[in-house]
Amino acid sequence: MDWLGFDTAECSIQKTMDVIGEKWTVLILREAFNGVRRFDQIRDHVGVSDPVLSDRLRKLVAAGVLEATPYREPGRRARKEYRLTGKGIDLYPVMISLLRWGDKHGAGPDGGTGPDGGSGGHDLGSSGPPLEVLHRDCGEPVKAVVECAAGHAISSPRESLTRANTSAKTRGG
Repeated sequence: MDWLGFDTAECSIQKTMDVIGEKWTVLILREAFNGVRRFDQIRDHVGVSDPVLSDRLRKLVAAGVLEATPYREPGRRARKEYRLTGKGIDLYPVMISLLRWGDKHGAGPDGGTGPDGGSGGHDLGSSGPPLEVLHRDCGEPVKAVVECAAGHAISSPRESLTRANTSAKTRGG
């Protein structure tokens, strides 16, 4: 397949980035995956401004990634909390991949990096990564795995093949 011969306007990665490709959006999703649902809690924990948070939440709701559900505390005005939809939950492996990439390649607490240009593996300082995501049943770390439909592990792009489907369009055509 001649990759450069294909039109990328309908690329699934590009469409995904149109929805979640901004820093604040990914951080808002991190909060949602950790059970933070209310505007003021998200704003305060992430450190995002009200206008930016409002804009990103509106876009995530419009894209069907979050749903806004009204709630009211006694004596207060009605507000919305934001919950992941099925479409949003489908982003969990992406979030785990980002977390693991950051664990491996992110800068340590002093901002330095290891000899490989990353953090030197999982060592982000003397105590390791700041967060762990563990399987609730067995307590082992959660990881994202790339495999084919038959269950074979794919550890490198060299082990996969990209091909055009019938919906693919050529450039200029």
